[in-house]
Amino acid sequence: MNDDAEVPAFWQALGLPGLFDVHTHFLPERMLRKVWAHFDAGGPLVGRPWPIRYRGSDEERIGQLRAMGVRRFTALAYAHRPAMAADLNAWTLGFAARTPECVPSATFFPEPGVLGVVDAALAGGARIFKVHLQVGAYDPNDPLLEPVWGRLAETGTPVVVHAGSGPVANGHTGPGPFGEVLRRHPALAAVIAHFGAPEYEGFLDLADRYPNVRLDTTMVFTTFFPGFPPELLPRVEELGLAGRVLLGSDFPNIPHPYAHQLDSLQRLGFGDDWLRAVCWGNAAGMMER
Repeated sequence: MNDDAEVPAFWQALGLPGLFDVHTHFLPERMLRKVWAHFDAGGPLVGRPWPIRYRGSDEERIGQLRAMGVRRFTALAYAHRPAMAADLNAWTLGFAARTPECVPSATFFPEPGVLGVVDAALAGGARIFKVHLQVGAYDPNDPLLEPVWGRLAETGTPVVVHAGSGPVANGHTGPGPFGEVLRRHPALAAVIAHFGAPEYEGFLDLADRYPNVRLDTTMVFTTFFPGFPPELLPRVEELGLAGRVLLGSDFPNIPHPYAHQLDSLQRLGFGDDWLRAVCWGNAAGMMER
């Protein structure tokens, strides 16, 4: 299945109301163009050629998701320097207010006043946060973030964390640094982006250790992210059935059809119950908490 027109038949055959994608991006126009420029250059953000497939306007991309039956999605933005998170949050929360399918999304950065930024976003309706340790190049154990992790754990608010070292490592990626955050905040509802690629086993170990850690499928198992260790697949199946694996795509910043992500999951051969859980039930259950 590499044709997006086939996507509705996929979820309809599973008896689902649609798809719940926890890892999609909608950004202010200026920031989006800069992100795409990095992808186009194959520079430090990506480290390899990465042609963006879905380049239309916000309205066109929302329409594409709706046509495929993606009934719930996010607007994940990530602050990579000080003094930008509050403005990003104002934009993403405004986007969600005018886009019924969008889960209100927000971000933060280690800077003075960060807890106030997070509390303001929560008061404004934020239901999920995103941070990018690889692009932001900061330590998740920065003391400025300690009250933030505590607040998110206390409120049960999920945070999608790009903590894996792919595509380009820095000193703050990998399961070690974020594992220290979880050691101090074991109740934190963390969603590890891209299954923690390429440190899959280390992040699976964190999910085994901390019951609120989940992993999203973003680009994992596709032909663009080859090499998932086959010996780890039984753990992926078990975690999915336990509510801990969530559909993610990275739409619109993907070099393949949206349908290819779903096809890659179907080809794992874990069965319809697993697909139902991963493509809808697990994310819906997380957001109901």
